Amino acid sequence: MTDIRRRQLIQSLGAAATLGALGSHPAWAQAAKGDIVIGASQPITGIFSFAGTDMHYGLNDFIAWKNSTGGVAGRKLRYVYEDSGFKLDQGVAIFKKIMAAEKPSFFYGDSTQWAKAVAQDAIASNSILTSSTSLASSMADPVNMPQHFVPGPIYGAMHEILMEYIARTSQGAANKPKIAYVYADTEFGRDGIPAGKARAEKLGLPIVTEIVTKQAGIDVGPEVAKLRRARPDIVIFQGYILAPIPEFVRQMREAGLNSQVMGTAWGLNKPAYDALGAMGESLTGVAPYRYGHETDSPTINTMREFTAKNRPDMKHISMFYVSAWLSGMVFAEVAERCIKANKPLTLPNMKAALESMKDWDSGGVTGLLVDLSKHQIPSGRMYRYDPVKKAMEPASGWIKA
Repeated sequence: MTDIRRRQLIQSLGAAATLGALGSHPAWAQAAKGDIVIGASQPITGIFSFAGTDMHYGLNDFIAWKNSTGGVAGRKLRYVYEDSGFKLDQGVAIFKKIMAAEKPSFFYGDSTQWAKAVAQDAIASNSILTSSTSLASSMADPVNMPQHFVPGPIYGAMHEILMEYIARTSQGAANKPKIAYVYADTEFGRDGIPAGKARAEKLGLPIVTEIVTKQAGIDVGPEVAKLRRARPDIVIFQGYILAPIPEFVRQMREAGLNSQVMGTAWGLNKPAYDALGAMGESLTGVAPYRYGHETDSPTINTMREFTAKNRPDMKHISMFYVSAWLSGMVFAEVAERCIKANKPLTLPNMKAALESMKDWDSGGVTGLLVDLSKHQIPSGRMYRYDPVKKAMEPASGWIKA
């Protein structure tokens, strides 16, 4: 896409967002008929399959549930997906194939890299709104990524929430808690760290060391030695879903470190807290949504009821499942707002509808009303592992970044 064409598209999107009353147009009559198609490139196999299967189930199950309640303004949602194997070239090919064959209005992808790779084609199509499991800061960009939204707080927001929580819970202490960052040398690992450090500095919280590791195959011994010298009160992990966190914690304890272990989002999922719980350790961190076992959310309750009936072998509703279901909810809400305003499902109209969702009720998936005007949900809640319940339980109220 040329720079001129890109500027024209972005200008048209901005103009659409400023329009007030919505009129009608004869060409829209056909757009008001037929199924609303949601495409997806899901990592059902491959290295991310443990999450990808839940993402697929979450989006599929929301669509099935939504259709059972009447669909969107009387129209059915239709889910078209293929397995990406968490391979970028395969995910991009799936996007192009489904776009050509099915003309979807919405598309769910498997990664930050996927969203970036298809961005220009998605914008040029002028007909698609995308989302994914990614919480990367670069994904919430209404100007350069006008077609995309993040179904939760970006990592920068979560690290700000972490620092706010640490500051609040340490009020009155003789000394501010010393904090160490341990993160992977990947986009996932580095994301959010600058925002967290900036908020820590503002709050007077000392960051005493930063440790950057490879994503896998790590000898944690030398890194634990660095932590022992710094003697942090809190160690925040970023960029890992499980390994090498348990081994870090094991060696930290052997080295005499009693540092509290913290993390964000995907690092707070069942594999992580089960592994640490089995070691007699705890885990604290900021989650973007309520957990699947909580009962004070009508939407979470609906998920449990649906899976109990339709997926009896699913004993645990993961955060990946919740995230994909929530993305489906946003897709449906955007479609409904456009249809009720008698506007076609074009990118400018869908972007305007998305950005009008400033006080949207997610049914308690998030504890605050959802504000998607900046293409992310800028709130989260602190949770701590409860060894008796063997689950993550709330450790704070909902905090807006």
